[in-house]
Amino acid sequence: MQLFVFLSKEAKMAPENTQSTAKSVNPDEIAHFSSMADTWWDPNGPFKPLHKLNPTRIAFVRDQICAHFKRDPNDEKPLAGLRILDIGCGGGLLCEPIARLGAEIIGADAAEKNIKTAGVHAEQMGLNIDYRHITAEELAYQGEKFDVILNMEVIEHVADIASFLDACHKLLNKDGCMTLSTLNRTMKSWVMAIAGAEYILRWLPVGTHDWQKFLKPSELCEHAKISGFDINIIQGMVYNPLGGTWSLSNNDFSVNYVALAVKNNEG
Repeated sequence: MQLFVFLSKEAKMAPENTQSTAKSVNPDEIAHFSSMADTWWDPNGPFKPLHKLNPTRIAFVRDQICAHFKRDPNDEKPLAGLRILDIGCGGGLLCEPIARLGAEIIGADAAEKNIKTAGVHAEQMGLNIDYRHITAEELAYQGEKFDVILNMEVIEHVADIASFLDACHKLLNKDGCMTLSTLNRTMKSWVMAIAGAEYILRWLPVGTHDWQKFLKPSELCEHAKISGFDINIIQGMVYNPLGGTWSLSNNDFSVNYVALAVKNNEG
């Protein structure tokens, strides 16, 4: 029941070997989300499920980052001084609240059409956010480094998971952390995220998700390990249809789930 798109404010020059640094980009996925670019900030539009999910995502990201860096999540600016990359940032729904928590936030996305949407909205809100039309591989090629990477609702849409996570590993400082969220490949997730959200309730355009690309937690852990990460925390995100709200769960990972990754000893 969630989505993703990449996005940015100013396109940067891509490296000369663009073909080898963009293996994770899926052109069909980029085209699909680009077609909805103008609706990112409409709370009743195609991204309505993501608007409802956002408070739970923000809470997880804030609390896990603060725990990792031994900070007080109740401080006014608990993320001050941290350089954070939101990879696949879409219209900036996560970038803006993270910026308000004090972080230096860079939003990167492979869908250029979404860049203007995020940039214009950030300017309207008086926020200074560095949006870039660029892929994870291109950022890694440029030698960028971050304290935190937000990898939320992205991995189920990339064309090459290994290339994508390898790039994230290169982008993350040795003592940094990465948050991830995705959908589990279960019958329940098919019923809720595809049959329910796309075909019955029409919350999302048909074709937003491919159930075959959903990842079981064990598969995510294995992909992460191969790329040099350890998954330290996994929590489910559970939807309450009566209240229309989301909450974190320590034992229900049947549809949506979030995770915290750090570089392993070999990384």
